[in-house]
Amino acid sequence: MPKLSMSFQRQVARSCRRSVVSRCIHSGPSAVYFDPARSQDSSVATTPSGLSETQRHILGSAVRVDQAGELAANAIYMGQMAVLGRDRITGPLIQEMWDQEKKHLAVMNKLQTQHRVRPTLLWDVARVAGFGLGAVTALMGKEAAMACTEAVETVIGEHYDDQLRDMEDLPSSHPSVPLLMNIIREFRDDELEHLDIAVENHSQQAPAHALLSTVIGAGCKVAIELCKRI
Repeated sequence: MPKLSMSFQRQVARSCRRSVVSRCIHSGPSAVYFDPARSQDSSVATTPSGLSETQRHILGSAVRVDQAGELAANAIYMGQMAVLGRDRITGPLIQEMWDQEKKHLAVMNKLQTQHRVRPTLLWDVARVAGFGLGAVTALMGKEAAMACTEAVETVIGEHYDDQLRDMEDLPSSHPSVPLLMNIIREFRDDELEHLDIAVENHSQQAPAHALLSTVIGAGCKVAIELCKRI
């Protein structure tokens, strides 16, 4: 059997995902948080004990910043939908990505409670800034809205990879740790899918694309560092 090219495989994967998106909202490792039969599993109901100060910092900052990031992502898509929601092509694409971000935020809220992590004090800032970024880029045009998604998801994909490396220092013997790492992989792959969707829909044709990407990307990196700490 001839080997399929990677580009063809990715095209098939995208097509399959979009055709079943409504059925996939509660799939993947994170689905355990929506299964009542698993609600008392130690992987979803307990947090590791006896962590060192460094390990507690790794776990706490990861959950805190990821929760804030998913809040901001939801706000970005809310802002974009407020402007482009009636566009017959762009509207459904934004809604699809937003639906996944809603799931991400719901899971992060559960993780924040499970691991007893203090939410960021910048919660309202993340929400308002995210909505503003989404609305402003959407007002600049469909391509600029997609450029916003491309820039944000590029940074987030790298951020999740960095987190996975840091989490190698956490005790994998506690079932919540492998689950958390698998959820981060799941969410990373979702975000990279959003990046692909943005590029496919002409993000790189946005006016001043390079400048827009640089500014948004830099802003995301600053926000990540702030939300880890505050």
